[in-house]
Amino acid sequence: MNSTCEQSRLRSVHLAIAVLAALTAAGSHASATERRGERAVESIESRTAGEPVMAIVSLQSQRVTVYDANGWILRAPVSSGQRGRETPAGIFSVIQKDADHHSNLYDDAFMPHMQRLTWSGIALHGGPLPGYPASHGCVRMPFDFAERLFDVTQMGLRVIVAPTDVAPVEIAHPVLFQPKPGAGALAAARMAEADEAAKKAEQARRAVGAAVRESTQLMVPVRMAENQKRRAEALLATAETALGSAIPGEAKERAESDKAQALARVAELQTPLDAAKALLQPKLDAVAAAETARSAAAEAARQVMRELEPVSVLISRKTQRLYVRQGFEPVLDVPVTILDPDRPIGTHIFTAMERTGGEAGLRWSVVSLQAGRSHGSVSEQQGPGPASARSALDRIVIPQDALDRIAAITPRSSLIVTDEALSSETGKGTDFVVLLSGEPQGGIKSRRREPAAEFSFARPRDGRSPFGGSFSTW
Repeated sequence: MNSTCEQSRLRSVHLAIAVLAALTAAGSHASATERRGERAVESIESRTAGEPVMAIVSLQSQRVTVYDANGWILRAPVSSGQRGRETPAGIFSVIQKDADHHSNLYDDAFMPHMQRLTWSGIALHGGPLPGYPASHGCVRMPFDFAERLFDVTQMGLRVIVAPTDVAPVEIAHPVLFQPKPGAGALAAARMAEADEAAKKAEQARRAVGAAVRESTQLMVPVRMAENQKRRAEALLATAETALGSAIPGEAKERAESDKAQALARVAELQTPLDAAKALLQPKLDAVAAAETARSAAAEAARQVMRELEPVSVLISRKTQRLYVRQGFEPVLDVPVTILDPDRPIGTHIFTAMERTGGEAGLRWSVVSLQAGRSHGSVSEQQGPGPASARSALDRIVIPQDALDRIAAITPRSSLIVTDEALSSETGKGTDFVVLLSGEPQGGIKSRRREPAAEFSFARPRDGRSPFGGSFSTW
């Protein structure tokens, strides 16, 4: 019996040691993972970084890289969608921002500093990073990184989710749009119009407020007169009811006297009531006129600002059409010619990075994707091929009338050339959404598309670039 007890005790000790070792290993692994995540966050230090132009998420490397007009500025680890709920590879833009977002799909899960990519629920946000794909389709980023990125990005930021590692590469080609003559002066004039419209809207808003305050003050005597008249009319109705009933002569005389007094009071109150209404009506008219002016000026300002937004052009080989959007609104949808239309053309995202030669030109970059593989394009020596961005542009023939109808191209404008059709996620309040059909899309197939909501817009709080210092301030 002593031997049996001793063996049992030894087994308990061994089990405790094993559990302790496992917990220690798990803690070490977690700490190591956390340290790896901390080391993996980088920011450019060799130059002053500009505002972000695009973000590229590599599903293979589980990393997001943010670019300004001159190259990468930030890198951080991510955790994308787990198996069966994969983050879809493709082309997106930030369409909504919410610093304190909670999921309406997954038990009110906290998704801080959420930047929405689709109305069905794919987004960038802060979250835990276990070191492998673990989300339900979103792209989790380090919490501090997500917070600072949220503060510096603009609505419409291009987000590319690539199956493997890709990077934008500079490219020049005759098909890539260049500023129209006088575009700079026209943009300055339109900006001045927007500023003037905004001033008029503000003046009209103040006029509305003043007219509302005055009309509210004038409403007091009007309401008092109306209330007194209603009471007099009620007394008159009571007197008339009494006259209509079978009552003694003395009571009838009192009723007739009450009626006469009530009629006199009604007539007496009508005069101040009419006078009060006469004073009030111009103020009500002023309120309506000021509100009409405010609405018109605000809409004019919005329209001008929309015309100054970057332009997105998409050419689909599948539909043989050219689409244009600006400020999340559809502008143009026309046929386009693609030479050798039965041969794949790939998916290429061309982005106008910045102006060159003053206002004379634009510098373009390209990121090229294909289902199952991706690559950064291109160089002068690169040979032709179905996945070549230059070869893809060589096959595009844009009608002149379509070119004439495309608004002035500004930095952040883009041209997407793709084999794919537009995703059903492209809709109200979105830029173009393109999904790579050869890649897993589990994170989006099970989701229900929500209607567009109001958009929030965020810029740096102090108006300066946030990347001048070390990353430790994030």
